[in-house]
Amino acid sequence: MTEVVAREIIYCDICSFPPEYCEFGGTFKRCKDWLQANHLQLFEKLYSDDALAKATSTLSIEKEQQISRDLEKKQAKEEAKMERELQKKLASKIIIKRIERNRRKHVISISGLEVCNIDMKKLAKTFASKFATGASVTKNAEKKEEILVQGDVSDEAKEYIENLLQEKGLDEVKVEQIDDKKKKPKPTAP
Repeated sequence: MTEVVAREIIYCDICSFPPEYCEFGGTFKRCKDWLQANHLQLFEKLYSDDALAKATSTLSIEKEQQISRDLEKKQAKEEAKMERELQKKLASKIIIKRIERNRRKHVISISGLEVCNIDMKKLAKTFASKFATGASVTKNAEKKEEILVQGDVSDEAKEYIENLLQEKGLDEVKVEQIDDKKKKPKPTAP
């Protein structure tokens, strides 16, 4: 009996489809550039002049123009979407709020991390082990996730988050510290 050999399949690093199906995703132009840079032989097989002429020989001129217009629209939409996401990331800010519980007990609330694609549970666990305190992920009043860290570690948390943002290349994201003290009850006059 003959030995069965597994077929090697290349997957695109941009859209994670096989290169033959990249045109159906929204990032076709970037996928095509990636394929040309990393797998020139497959690029020539799929997108050389002969291959394109062979693939489009059965299409009418109107249909071919319609397909190219649709593809351009799809690429423009994808580029606009990526630009909006980048602007949203750059315009966002991370808020570190220091909340006083008792006279000397504090809780740090960190919100606004969801735009940076950071896994909140892993970051809470990192804070818990780094600062030797309790840390958890909860939902705030706006139904967004925030990290609650026990103890007054707002300066250390700010420094850690700034370093994390710097590693991800998001230096423009602002990290803001807010000190939220409890109001002291006013003494009543006798």
